[in-house]
Amino acid sequence: MVPFPLILPALVQAGAPVWSPDEVAAAVVRPLVGAAVALLVHRLVRREPWPRPFRLRFLAVHLAAAPVLAGLWGLASTAIVALFVGGSFIGREARHWDESLLIGVFFYALLAGIFYAVESTARAARAEAAAARTQLAALRAQVHPHFLFNALHTVVQLIPVDPARAAEAAEMVAELLRATLEEQRDEVALADEWRFVSRYLELERIRFGDRLVVRDDIAPGLLGERVPAFALQTLVENAVRHGAAPRVAPTEVVVAATGSASELTLSVRDTGDGPPSVPAGSAAGTGLARLRERLAFLYGGAARLTHGPVEGGGYEAAVVVPRGRAP
Repeated sequence: MVPFPLILPALVQAGAPVWSPDEVAAAVVRPLVGAAVALLVHRLVRREPWPRPFRLRFLAVHLAAAPVLAGLWGLASTAIVALFVGGSFIGREARHWDESLLIGVFFYALLAGIFYAVESTARAARAEAAAARTQLAALRAQVHPHFLFNALHTVVQLIPVDPARAAEAAEMVAELLRATLEEQRDEVALADEWRFVSRYLELERIRFGDRLVVRDDIAPGLLGERVPAFALQTLVENAVRHGAAPRVAPTEVVVAATGSASELTLSVRDTGDGPPSVPAGSAAGTGLARLRERLAFLYGGAARLTHGPVEGGGYEAAVVVPRGRAP
């Protein structure tokens, strides 16, 4: 017999009830063996998901597994404790074997119920995330044709007026199309977004000439910040379409990025009148409406989109997103 470690005096206080060595050993070993058996229960739950509709086979599996794993817990615990306190412990435990088995079956049912509840919650979360990703992908797919239609419209307008510039514009559209199809990320660095927007503005300058004046106010320190892909492009496209296109006089478009400790703001202001049929703060307008939906999927309530006339004349649209998010 292996002598039990002489730690009992240190485990009890003077005057307190003193446990026998076999009781102390059982109190230590049984939870450890129970944890190992719980892992087996968890693997069984993963292997046998809750059926819909309910099936008798599922019930039979657990009715068979419950006494087996409960017995395994009891036998393994008894054998390990006996190594420390002697073989007589097995005989004493055998008198209470039926009680130990019932306790084991009870804890099996409790653990299986907990594991099935956790798995059901995790499955629901995965399904919700998959649905959100699917809808976000659908929104991205809608943004691309909307933007490319406007870019192609620029080329079509130039063909009868200036075929050479129309050809140049067509090459730019092809470059923008390639960049759009290759970009699969939901968030990109502001530097990448601004590079794409700059190429789009070059295309629009071919169309509008001196009627479109662009100025940027983006601090170099913010270019590494992550922003929603095509968010700034949507704001700029909205300014060009509703600000510059209806006007004969030159229209200035100011693209700005500012940051605070927790938020990054992208804003586009133009000297035009804005969409005449879109009230300030509404979600009307195809591009801005889809951008608002994308922000909701990506950030929940942590991001916002605002737009409307500004004091002194002009129209401004702005996106505010949180800073410091992990990729």
